[in-house]
Amino acid sequence: MSRFDEQQGALARLWWLVMLFGAAVFCVGVFFVVSPHETLSTFTVIAGIFLLVDGVLAIGTSIFARGEGRGMLAMIGVLSAIAGLVLIKKPFGTLVVFVLVLGVWFIVAGVVRFVSAFSEPEGRASSIAIAILDTVAGIVILSWPGIGLTTLAVIIGIVLIVRGALFFAGGWELRRLGHEADSALRAHPAT
Repeated sequence: MSRFDEQQGALARLWWLVMLFGAAVFCVGVFFVVSPHETLSTFTVIAGIFLLVDGVLAIGTSIFARGEGRGMLAMIGVLSAIAGLVLIKKPFGTLVVFVLVLGVWFIVAGVVRFVSAFSEPEGRASSIAIAILDTVAGIVILSWPGIGLTTLAVIIGIVLIVRGALFFAGGWELRRLGHEADSALRAHPAT
């Protein structure tokens, strides 16, 4: 078994973590859509936690991934983690600052994920879908200067629901690939 196969097998064994993250993101998205009247500080802390976890996962993926986009994925992971920590530690008192931080993050994350998707053949379609979703959400958020908290919460909620579903599907695909790899190893053990 090659070193790459071992790394791919180790990543496939983490399918449950990807599905768990997807389920959590989906639930947060539903919370945003169902309860858009929560306070701004609640939204900033929840968004901060999401950005922090997303950043850590992006950094972890960049370590195990192969291809040219690893550096860009690590960069977006670091930027996401920093933005998440800022939102958690200092929830902003104005909606304008929160909207700017979130809108810029969505656009930067979308562009970086889009570019890095072309260097990684596995999961390319879902990476491109998330990238387009993030970029469109960022553009909508930034181009609507008078956006209200309720509208912002619903937009973010919809984006999180779709992202959660895509992460869940990606975890399911990892699970399937892990089972296929295990079956292949049992059928043709290394000598």
